[in-house]
Amino acid sequence: MDDRVARVLVVAKVLVADGMMTPEEKGFLDRIMGKLELDDAQRAKVHDLEGLDEAETVTAALPEADRRALVDEVLEAALIDGKLSPHETEAVAKLTAALDLD
Repeated sequence: MDDRVARVLVVAKVLVADGMMTPEEKGFLDRIMGKLELDDAQRAKVHDLEGLDEAETVTAALPEADRRALVDEVLEAALIDGKLSPHETEAVAKLTAALDLD
């Protein structure tokens, strides 16, 4: 799996943790996909959450600086709608642990 797709999937996982994705969250996700230059097929995988389990494994293998940047991006995504739900908080905590970051 392309590590760019994996990164966006991890962000998407946190955004859907509370069972919904607001328009602000969708816009944030689209901006990330644009920034990382994902093609239409890759974007479709993200929208379908295809490869979600594999994404954590791929991102866990990234260099520490990239993993930390990913957590920052995930936190920004989770806060984009002005609310941090308990489900999003839990998802961020699990991601931080899975990426072996404290």
